[in-house]
Amino acid sequence: MTLIRLVAVLIVLSGCSGARPGAPPALAPYDIGPVPRAGVREGGTLRLATGEFRTQWNYWHLGGPNLDAVTVLRTTMPWLFRSDANGAVRPDPDYLAGARIARTSPHQVIVYDINPKARWSDGTPIGYRDFQSLWRAVRGRNPAFPIATSTGYDRIRGVARGRDDRQVVVTFARPFGEWRELFSPLYPAGTIGTPDRWDHAWLNRLPVTAGPFRLERIDRTAEAVTVVRDPAWWGARPKLDRIVFRHLARDAMPGALLSGEIDGFDAGADATAYRRVAGTAGVSVRRAAGPDFVQLTFNGAGPALSDPDVRRAVAMAIDRAAVARSALRGLGGRADVMNDHVYVNTQQGYRDNAGQVGAYDPGGAQRLLDRAGWTPAGGVRRKNGRMLTLRYLFPESAAMSRQSGELIQAMLREAGVRLLLRPVPDGDFFDRYLVPGGYDVAPFTWHDTSFPISNLESVYARPRGDDVRQNLARIGSARLDGTLARAVGELDPVRARRAANEADRMIWAEVHSLPLYQRPQIVPVRSSLANWGAFGLSDPVWTDIGFRK
Repeated sequence: MTLIRLVAVLIVLSGCSGARPGAPPALAPYDIGPVPRAGVREGGTLRLATGEFRTQWNYWHLGGPNLDAVTVLRTTMPWLFRSDANGAVRPDPDYLAGARIARTSPHQVIVYDINPKARWSDGTPIGYRDFQSLWRAVRGRNPAFPIATSTGYDRIRGVARGRDDRQVVVTFARPFGEWRELFSPLYPAGTIGTPDRWDHAWLNRLPVTAGPFRLERIDRTAEAVTVVRDPAWWGARPKLDRIVFRHLARDAMPGALLSGEIDGFDAGADATAYRRVAGTAGVSVRRAAGPDFVQLTFNGAGPALSDPDVRRAVAMAIDRAAVARSALRGLGGRADVMNDHVYVNTQQGYRDNAGQVGAYDPGGAQRLLDRAGWTPAGGVRRKNGRMLTLRYLFPESAAMSRQSGELIQAMLREAGVRLLLRPVPDGDFFDRYLVPGGYDVAPFTWHDTSFPISNLESVYARPRGDDVRQNLARIGSARLDGTLARAVGELDPVRARRAANEADRMIWAEVHSLPLYQRPQIVPVRSSLANWGAFGLSDPVWTDIGFRK
């Protein structure tokens, strides 16, 4: 399961992770089978597999942001900035004629100039009201709008009309370094302006679009979404006629590619899937340093894991290096553990902040459990008559999550902790279990964006009552909140990275979650597919994707 964390900086640096002599080489920043537009044929249907079928297409809604939803939405909705392979972010000229910092004192002011051709599929020009409506919904002041994050928006003082409806002036009450992250994707004001529209206008539908493709059909029976070329699109004409995004169980994706049912899928770190397709005629495996990492989230609201010492003991009883080696065996890359919640191993800013919590120390884990009052009794520790039993929840088709769970289960058994493996339907994993808190330990992948730091608050700041945002662990502190706020508001990138690492040391100390390893991006595709594959840090240019001539 991959969730979007609107968080970390992803600037790949060669040699940053300290490769050992004889170690496997670092992966490329991206691998998409690049072909100039002139070499891509006109027309055709691209069929892609997705790991989950979404019902909520409001990206900013609490139930909205996952990687599969973003892939679809990027073909149909406005993303104002585009990231290249090195993580450099620039305005997308299809939507913005320009965006600039107009001033920083007494308040930070950003001015957006909208491309005069940009309009919604209903004919309405994109304008300042769309920016204003999104800000009002996600700034976090109205609990009737369930949101994934308010970071950045909660620092805005006002969103106003500039010289005309096509110019947007955003004034901040407090500085915000990653302002380029905001307002992407943008939604039409009329579809998100009330709590009812926020919850229901995008439920099982995309009523209005503004991208190179528009919605043709959502087939809930086949669990497929089809988008088609939009003749009203004002930018470069898309090469493809249509794209079909079809939900498949993870273990069914390799067979679907080999049988010609799909043209590509993200294999993640699934060595079995990789072996099934590698070396097959007509199939290319595209590989890059993935912009995401696998981790275990602990439910700090659970009866046992509410105790930091128990969380710390569980973390120390897990041999993360062994889990990484097992998960990445046969994929050809390095199996380095992650010791930072903010940056992956190949990023500028990465630091080893794990300390004692990240060290494999079974003896120390047992001493912590003794101190917490959990005494050995017949192989499973007990306290006040209750066994130390934890539920390890994972999507039922995620073979790698099961494999890692079985390994972790054996490790925790040695410490006297009983780990129950609980597979659940893929589509229920997030909405029905993680968000309500119906788990103890959950493995999933955080997929980062091209922006540093800014949404750390959404994942690691203290929940506000039942409003957990993306802090599915429900763990936090006032001290950490202050450090996160300082990092988010810092305009100097060096000081911002320093504050982010200070916050990360606190996150480790709280044992909010346990990073395991950076996930390589392994994308098997039909060899004729051009300009699509393992994107790393870069954003797809959907108008250029198609099949070779």
